[in-house]
Formats: sequence, structure tokens, C-alpha cells
Amino acid sequence: MGDYVGCDSYWYSGDGLMVGWKTVTIDEITELVTKGTTPTSVGYRFTNAGVNFVKIESITKNGFFLLNKFAHIDVDCHESLKRSQLKSGDILFSIAGALGRTAQVSPEILPANTNQALAIIRLQPSTEVMPEFVMRALSSGILIEQIEKQRGGVAQQNLSLTQVKNFQIPLPPLAEQKRIVAILDEAFAGIDAAVANTENNLANARELFESYLDGVFTQKGDGWVKKSVSELAEHCLGKMLDKKKNKGTFKPYLRNLNVRWFDFNLGDVLEMKFEEIEEDRYSARKGDVLICEGGYPGRAAIWPHEETIYFQKALHRVRFKEVLHSQWFLFYLYLSDKNGNLRQYFTGAGIQHFTGQSLKRFVLPIAPNAAMENQLEKFEYLHAETQRLEAIYQQKLESLAELKQSILQKAFAGELTTLPVKIREETAV
Repeated sequence: MGDYVGCDSYWYSGDGLMVGWKTVTIDEITELVTKGTTPTSVGYRFTNAGVNFVKIESITKNGFFLLNKFAHIDVDCHESLKRSQLKSGDILFSIAGALGRTAQVSPEILPANTNQALAIIRLQPSTEVMPEFVMRALSSGILIEQIEKQRGGVAQQNLSLTQVKNFQIPLPPLAEQKRIVAILDEAFAGIDAAVANTENNLANARELFESYLDGVFTQKGDGWVKKSVSELAEHCLGKMLDKKKNKGTFKPYLRNLNVRWFDFNLGDVLEMKFEEIEEDRYSARKGDVLICEGGYPGRAAIWPHEETIYFQKALHRVRFKEVLHSQWFLFYLYLSDKNGNLRQYFTGAGIQHFTGQSLKRFVLPIAPNAAMENQLEKFEYLHAETQRLEAIYQQKLESLAELKQSILQKAFAGELTTLPVKIREETAV
């Protein structure tokens, strides 16, 4: 066959493309590549209802629209924003923030507009290019390398329309586009169903744990009393980070990014200067509770290590008089966060904080020690089991995401002849 190499049921030419395939830029197959704009640019504001306005957060990673994440504008604003009016079949491609998020506009969401964070890709009115094929190509791994090159480094957080126009995708004949899209639709339907099932299982595991906590703390029992944190513990904020004023020796310290629920992320611990006389006030020892003051106010964990650790002003350290109360408080704080009751203690209209004064007056129900020990044993068992299930489900979600990218790469390398057996196995619900 000379310059052609056989692979599956197709033939590849010397340049790596299958016979009948060609490489095209987005600009070559489109009649329009533009981006939206905001209502304020023409003197309007968002409204509570009206014409749909699509933002990046309106689109999922899987390319679906979230109707409850649409903003809205009135009809006059829609008419004024001619450039950002969407048409059925348009492909939206995010060029800022979460780069590469992709979705195809369907008649159900029209009329609609979008903003400058999303490029509008409108194909030429041709029967030789399927919008569904182009959308799948844009969401595949073949663009990752191109995007990284186009971004010009980590500092560049967006793409220009010129860069989008220059994206290259492989384009087979129309019959092959239809065949590939049909296989991808079947594969992704199975993958998306498996993802939904896994996410539902994950939510159920968490709900079961939270439901048990709620039942215990709601029903209470004989001998239960209500106590404020100020009655049970002493607490303080950490040290203010000030490179010019801070003196002493560099020591590792925790900030709110290091504190997760029930655990710590110690992979990114920074250092700042502390003096010896500050150790008692600004360090946590084993059994102390560390709580986020801002960022994710209320999120907390118990320091589990024998070595002490310093902490920044973004965190509260709470040291209970009785050891049991640390764990009891943590579980109740977690429940209060999940059911929304903790919010009554927050301050701030925009960025919210769980201040020292709010923490001081935070009230929790206290059971007698024997009952508390019994329930804590059950809490910890259920929490450990929930974490075990979460690890399994998260791994499943990661595997499904990898599977999706794998099949996309095969599709646009011309290696997808049928739905692989692995996909049927991995997506079995």
C-alpha cells in the first residue's frame, strides 16, 4: 500500500491521518466565532425572570445545562445584546476560568444570551460537518495540549477568539462523523448514568451519617444539658501574618486551607516567624479543635499529632476542659453546618465569618459521660464507614472521567470501531 499503514478497518497515511480525514481549524468550518457581553454594557441589569442568560457555572463538566444556574435578563436587554444572542446548534466554549467547558445550544433554552467568558462557535450551514462531532472534539483531550500552548503559561487565565479560531481538529467524512457520534452518545449515556448513580450513592452515604447524628442530638435523653463553648473550653484566634512586624524563628503553621472536616491537609503547610513567648498562645496540641474563622467558616478538625503546630489568625483553637467534649463538639458542629443551623452564628453580609464572640456563645447539647462515650463510639464507626465508601465512590468517579477521556481520544484518533467491552463493564450500574 506504499505510504499507507493498516489499523483496524481503516488506513492511515504517512502523516498519521486516516484516508478521507483532514485537519481543519475552527475558523475554516465556522461562519461566526464571537463572545457574549454583559447586560451592564448596554445599561441593563439582571432580572429575577425573563430571557435565559448562560454563564460558565450554567454548564456542567459533562456538557449539560443547569437551568437553576441560569441568570435572566428582560426582553429589551436581549434585543440590545445582538452579538450574544444564541441560536440552536451553537457551541459554547469557555475561554475564561474553567477553560474548555463545552455545551451545544438546544431549542429548549432559547431565547438566550451569554457573556464574554463563553465563546459562541456557529458552524457554516453545511451538511458536511456535524455540530455534535465538533462539540465532542472540542471537549476531548486533543485540545489540552493546544490550550496549554495557547495560554502562554500559567499566568494567562483566558483565551482570545483568535486562539479559538486557530484550534485544529481532525475531521472525517460525514458518514464517519455520524458513526463516531452514535458510538460516543451510547458510551456517554452509560457513563453519565454510572456517574449519576455513583454520586447518588455518595450522597446517600453522607445522608445516612448526618441523619444518625441528627436523630441523636434531636432526641437527646435523660440528663442532657445545654452548654455554651465558653462554659466548656477556652479559645483564641491565631497569629496575624505580618512579614514586616513578625519576629522570631520560622515555624510551620496552619491556615484555613489546611483544615478539612475531621482531618488536615498537610501537603501545603507554610512558615512564618514566631517568638518563644508566643508558643503557648499560638500553638495547638493533641486534642485541640481547630476551626475556620473565615473561608469556610465553621469547618473543623481535632489536631491528632503529639507534635504541636502553630496556627494563623484565620483559625480558632478550642481547648476543652474534658477530652470527650472535643469529639462531641466536632460532630455537633459538623451537623450544624450541614443542616444550616450554624449560619445563625455567622457575621458579614458578603464574606462571612465565625467570630470569636459567635464561637463563645455557640450552644451545644451535652449528654452524661456514659451516654456520650457510647454515642461517640457509634459516631466514629459511622464516620469511618462513610469515609471508606466516599473513597470507593470518588475512585469510581475518577475512573469514569478517565474512561470518558480515553474513548474521546480513541474517537478522534480514528481508533473507535465499536463500543469497547470495557465501557460496558465500567458503566454497569
